[in-house]
Amino acid sequence: MAQEVKRKRGETFESLMRRFSRRVQQSGKLLQAKKIRFHTKDKSKNLQRASALRREEIKQKREYLKKIGKLKEETGDFRNKYTRR
Repeated sequence: MAQEVKRKRGETFESLMRRFSRRVQQSGKLLQAKKIRFHTKDKSKNLQRASALRREEIKQKREYLKKIGKLKEETGDFRNKYTRR
């Protein structure tokens, strides 16, 4: 439910906003919205299987290219080249 706050007679806008903010905070809606903000749905089994097969295929292709010498060996230095060392 949306929070509704009506302006009282002679009430300043700042105090109205303060009352509204307090009511929203107490309702817990803001906290609930922050909790579910980045929630993603679980992938279906078929999508999980397809992405796993794709990863495996890419891995095998890389290994093959390394074996025949078309792909340069990784040195293990994965740091960002633009940062200071």
